[in-house]
Parts: sequence; C-alpha cells; structure tokens
Amino acid sequence: MVKIRLARSGAKKRPFYHVVVTDQRRSRDGRYIERLGFFNPVAVGGEVPLRINVERVEYWQGQGAQTSERVVNLVKRFSKNGEEAAPARAEPPKSKAKPKPAAPAKEEAAPAEAKDEAPVEAKEEAPAKESKAEAKEEAPAKEAKPSEGEEADKKA
Repeated sequence: MVKIRLARSGAKKRPFYHVVVTDQRRSRDGRYIERLGFFNPVAVGGEVPLRINVERVEYWQGQGAQTSERVVNLVKRFSKNGEEAAPARAEPPKSKAKPKPAAPAKEEAAPAEAKDEAPVEAKEEAPAKESKAEAKEEAPAKEAKPSEGEEADKKA
C-alpha cells in the first residue's frame, strides 16, 4: 500500500520533515516515490514553515494512497492559510539554562573596597615618585664621573 507521510531530516533537536509518497514497507527515512513538500516546525524569521503541493496530494489520494494523521492536518492548514499556515518564530528558541542571579552583596562591598584602595594606591605612588627622583639624580652623577675603565681608554 502507498502512504503519504513525513520523512524526518535535519540536525539533532532541529527537525525538518519532507512530505513524501512511499511504500508503507519502507523505513521512515528510506526511499520514497515522490516528494510533495516540506514542514519546518522550528522555522525562524523569514523561513517558510510549510509548503505542500496540494494538487499532487489529491492525485495520490485518487490513486489509493493513505495519508497519515499529521499530513492530513498539515494539508488542511496549508490549503486554508497557504504558506502562512504556521507563522515563523520571531527569534530562535531560548536555551533551558537558568539565568544567573545578580549578587547584591558584592555590589555594596565594592564602593567600600574602592575607598580603602585609594589611599593605599596614593601611598604606593609616593615612594615610587621618590625613587624615580633619586634615580634621575644618580643618573647624571654617573654620567659626570667617568668610570675607571673609560679613564684608562682615554689615556691610552
């Protein structure tokens, strides 16, 4: 017996179905006689969720093909509304992960820490400035005094 049914394709957790005419003894996704359309239950944005060639479905039913319950519902919906049968989702489905709650205790502690850090930074900067000034004073002094090796080179 010939059946009109859905054949699944698509990625894991992203189903996509072809409406096909096939021998009932074939496997679900196996060889088929004719492809009549498709059904995309997870269509997003501008994607078309459903398209079926209704004339060919009627032809195969006239030849004695039996339709599955799901295909009967899809054909009715398509013939009633056309390609807008199942409006596409505005945005992709959100993951099932729970959002992390904000920690208000850390926010309150942050300004107190900033107050404590500011004087510490100032204390650290002051010795650094002094050491830089000392380094500048030592540098010209070294340049003014030639080393013993340089004096020997000049004499020779």
